[in-house]
Amino acid sequence: MALRILAVTSEAFPLAKTGGLGDAVSGLALSVNESGAQVTLLLPAYPSAMAHVSHVTEVAALSGLPGGDAVLLGAYCPELGVQALLLKNDALYDREGYYVAPDGAEYPDNGIRFAALAHAAARIAQGIEGQPRPHIVHAHDWHAALTPLLMHQMQIKDVKSVLTLHNIAFQGVFPMGLADALGIAPRYCTGEGLEFWGQLNFLKAGIRYADLITVVSHNYAREILTPKFGCGLEGVLAARGGDLISIPNGIDTTLWNPQADAYLRGRGFTAEHLGNKALCKGELQRAFGLQEDPHATLMAMGSRLTTQKMADLAAVAIPAALDAHSGLQACIIGQGDHGLEAALRDVAQRYPGRCGVHIGFDEGQAHLLHAGADILLHGSRFEPFGLTPLYSMRYGTIPVASKVGGMADTIIDPGLDRPIGAMQAATGILFEGEQPRDMALALDRAMGLRAHPEIWHAMQVNGMRSDFSWAKAAPAYLSAYQALCPNIALDRIPERRRSLAPVRIGQMPRANPALAAARSGLAAGGAGKLQRLREGVALDPVAPRRATAA
Repeated sequence: MALRILAVTSEAFPLAKTGGLGDAVSGLALSVNESGAQVTLLLPAYPSAMAHVSHVTEVAALSGLPGGDAVLLGAYCPELGVQALLLKNDALYDREGYYVAPDGAEYPDNGIRFAALAHAAARIAQGIEGQPRPHIVHAHDWHAALTPLLMHQMQIKDVKSVLTLHNIAFQGVFPMGLADALGIAPRYCTGEGLEFWGQLNFLKAGIRYADLITVVSHNYAREILTPKFGCGLEGVLAARGGDLISIPNGIDTTLWNPQADAYLRGRGFTAEHLGNKALCKGELQRAFGLQEDPHATLMAMGSRLTTQKMADLAAVAIPAALDAHSGLQACIIGQGDHGLEAALRDVAQRYPGRCGVHIGFDEGQAHLLHAGADILLHGSRFEPFGLTPLYSMRYGTIPVASKVGGMADTIIDPGLDRPIGAMQAATGILFEGEQPRDMALALDRAMGLRAHPEIWHAMQVNGMRSDFSWAKAAPAYLSAYQALCPNIALDRIPERRRSLAPVRIGQMPRANPALAAARSGLAAGGAGKLQRLREGVALDPVAPRRATAA
């Protein structure tokens, strides 16, 4: 009997995607599925999801869910090669956006919409005729985080739950008066449950009741135990510290492959043969209305245009960099805050032929952005993992990024205090601070390195040869899953994928331990008390500031 995982999520590429969450969920599902477990995705039956599945059948009618009765559909996603369950309630999910209306406002019934998804997951865990019960329910972010609480409420004890924190800044906070409509029993509407400053907090519910909590990078796992990054949940996270592990994300190295990227239309390249990158650069310049100049340094920025992603800083720092460096160009793709969109459009108007802005998102254009640019600008006030810089490194584009979250783990920068020759071992440039000047100085540093072609080329090659694949991350999840369900076997575990174990919060990642050590360390801890797998310095716990805000 193979280990069965139900992955509950609001996004999974290509079924639904607004950003890194969709990529992370699908990449993990595909890799874990290939490694010997059976992963089934559960997400709403959005129109986009229905367009990417085949062999659709009705599994069950689910009555009494928040928002009304729904139908559970079974399907297959051929692009991922995994099974999917889609929750169909057109009144809730047949909309233009996943979370927000076209005017940018959040849908007022988002609490109902994602509580329905969590209830469906709990019912599947409880057992639905004709549908195999999962051994583990893996909830992703706040949209699915009510699931562990509902499983506890329904007294489901033989199915374990995992919650992955992709971004704790988004928590799913709704009025306390919705509790009954959301199907939450009164005993959970307290500070020991999901009450948070007088409101309901879905993410807190998941943190309180999941058997295991995972965080998507080592550095972010430390950061969220502090008031600066904990978003008010640092206390409850510290209280669950024994059940908290960090497992870094990976990227889909098949989809993001500069040598065989379909979006590049035969202009692929490798670390050994970078010639076609110049062709991609020319195409990118044309696409953004920039002067076609192979000698210009083309800086790209592709992200949500929000204050989290420092789009407000970029609107000031990019003009400063364009003024300071006549050979610099900029192209920007993204969407988000309408005021920031307007500010960046204004920059493009002020620098015709040197700055172009496209509001929106297009997958093909995103691939061209990484392939054609010389520099990726990726500022962020907090960054749980940071997929975009990894894509850029894969395509020989040097990231200039904030030294926060996962980017501090994955981007190698010896630092300003080292001789310039030390950058031969670097993969990017990291900067600290949250002022436009901090970002502008980092761009100055990048332009200075451009004057040293041998160093720049070494940085490109270092990044392109780095391994950030899911093949490195999946074994850690498999070890964690098997710690929760030690009596359930995997179909197969390829030997090449058996080297990585989860890292306990508060421990620096070091050399990978042997598989036997990882297995014994996890299994001995049981479901919820994972053993330390490496020696390291433990973090001091952060005491709750208030019971309800813990």
